Amino acid sequence: MRIACLIMAHKDPMQIERLLKKFDHPSFDFYIHLDKKTNKKKFTFLEDLNRVRFIQKRIKVRWASFSFVEAILSSFQEIFDTGINYDFVSVMSGQDYPIKPVSSIHAILERNIGKNFICYEEQGEWWSHAITRINKYHFTNFGFKGRYRLQFLINWLLPKREFPLPYKLYGGPRAMCMTLTMDCAKYVTKFISDDKKLRKFAIFTWGPDEFIIPTLIMNSSYKDSVINNNFYYIDWSKGGSNPKTLTIADYEVLKKTDKLLARKFDIKQDEAILDMLDQLNFA
Repeated sequence: MRIACLIMAHKDPMQIERLLKKFDHPSFDFYIHLDKKTNKKKFTFLEDLNRVRFIQKRIKVRWASFSFVEAILSSFQEIFDTGINYDFVSVMSGQDYPIKPVSSIHAILERNIGKNFICYEEQGEWWSHAITRINKYHFTNFGFKGRYRLQFLINWLLPKREFPLPYKLYGGPRAMCMTLTMDCAKYVTKFISDDKKLRKFAIFTWGPDEFIIPTLIMNSSYKDSVINNNFYYIDWSKGGSNPKTLTIADYEVLKKTDKLLARKFDIKQDEAILDMLDQLNFA
């Protein structure tokens, strides 16, 4: 079994190095997409680690915009182009960290070859506020001055938007951290590449990484292969648009959870929590 892990990164090369070293296992290959806005020089040493390479086509990512989805799909295509027949393609961030031994992660995947792991909601609290991503225009993908004034004006003048496909919607705040089969990843990549109406819609929305891919998968023949679990512990208890940064105050919860990985961590804020997790699981 072989797994391609795509790390979406934009900062903290030392933290990414620590993540990569914890995942040092012959079944895992790592591909790093480094945001084009970030200076690559501080990260190049990571290629000296086992089974690590950089995505060549770097995209300038704007937070919560379609550019993030574009970066994922473009990186997927580079992984496909290697010709390596991976069993899984997994999307991670540079602020993730394993909270169980990598052998446990490997074992779960090995028992579920052919399955797709992605977290989603069909209805519920998340969709009660996320529906504005569908029915309103968002200019998050753009950087011109006055874009939010224009966004307000357009939403005031134009009727509500509709999703461009006759699909039931799926999504959620944990959807970005997904592990897909190679075939499923190829399906999603080709679908979005070929569907101009969907791309046009996605360019003018907010946080499409949290609903576009789950919606496509759950309205396809891959639906029956989906396990609604990505094995991530993510704390959204503070509300807002970003998950809580985990610290030593969260150690007991992380120790007891059955999840395999967690996000997000920040070594500049609290590196001790990573030391404690290492002592717990990697002694």
